[in-house]
Amino acid sequence: MAFGFTTDEWRQVDANWGAWWRGELERPIIPFVVDLPDRQSPASIEPSWVLFNVDFSISASTLIDGWEASLRSRGYGCDAFPIAFPNFGPGVIAAYLGATPEPRPEDNTVWFHPPRNLTYPDIHWPFNEDSEWFRRLLAIYQEAIARWRGGVLLTLTDLGGNLDVLASFRPGEALLLDLYDRPQDVERLLWEAHERWWQYWDRFNGVLQPANPGYSSWAGLFSTTPHYMLQCDFCYLISPKMFDRFVKPELVASCKKLDRAFYHLDGPGQLPHLDRLLEIDTLAGVQWIPGAGAAPAHQWVDVYRRIRAAGKLVQFQDGLDELERVAQGLGSLKGFCTFQQWVAHDQQDDFLRRLERLGFDDLSLRTI
Repeated sequence: MAFGFTTDEWRQVDANWGAWWRGELERPIIPFVVDLPDRQSPASIEPSWVLFNVDFSISASTLIDGWEASLRSRGYGCDAFPIAFPNFGPGVIAAYLGATPEPRPEDNTVWFHPPRNLTYPDIHWPFNEDSEWFRRLLAIYQEAIARWRGGVLLTLTDLGGNLDVLASFRPGEALLLDLYDRPQDVERLLWEAHERWWQYWDRFNGVLQPANPGYSSWAGLFSTTPHYMLQCDFCYLISPKMFDRFVKPELVASCKKLDRAFYHLDGPGQLPHLDRLLEIDTLAGVQWIPGAGAAPAHQWVDVYRRIRAAGKLVQFQDGLDELERVAQGLGSLKGFCTFQQWVAHDQQDDFLRRLERLGFDDLSLRTI
């Protein structure tokens, strides 16, 4: 028997998530997992945010052993499901294209550096399957699919945004100046990155599907049809006019390739682009992240109101305290989804009572 959820349990998960995607669910989606002390078991390798960057000598099988121990120690409530995210850092496609990764486990991130001081005539991005970072992820996917056979949802790794990928090859102020001095070269590489991005998407999904029970990303949304969290962190630094030229056309093209595209709107510096994002008919929703040092979520009610008024869904970053305050400002949480909520075993009863007030009726836990 495969490890993880059964086919019937995945159907139950999709019943709520599918209704949410279609705009038919009146309550929010709140995936939550509860720690189960009696099911804790030590693993030789514990999953972590940057586990997969640290030591490539650890076998894929050993990594999956660690995943299984962690997944088995939780109860999955209502909208939650067993999910595994092989994280190699945001924008790891840069490593496939020749950048040098610098894992920083102490900061829970990875930086990507150009192999040398490159100018535009030197930058070309052929499709490359020889990268050790690409081969590592492929091996993990192949082993996990063979072992789990669809019982656990494997997410696509964080491939990153295409302008962000170019920034890994033209770091610092270089890319900002290029937007003025070499706009045609920037556009050439943006569309080259777009083609490579989708080739890697197809390559990975060729391994994951059809056994994988759905599609997801680092953000943890569940969809039975193609979905991804698109992004462009670099656009924090550019004007709406430059967004229209260098970012939006590629986003539109990617949204057309996805059934359920989301956008990662990260920080107040991206808000000048929000209206332009909301004009994209094929964009299903926006994940708004106020960011470190910004006002708390309940002070951004107008942002959530704008997103919902455009007919888009919302992914919400914070926990129930902030979510309840946002609900007071908006009147309802229809169309909202949170990140997975982690609930300590001794806080479970209080958490479930609060969900009842938000319209939840089935609060049973599933285990694997």
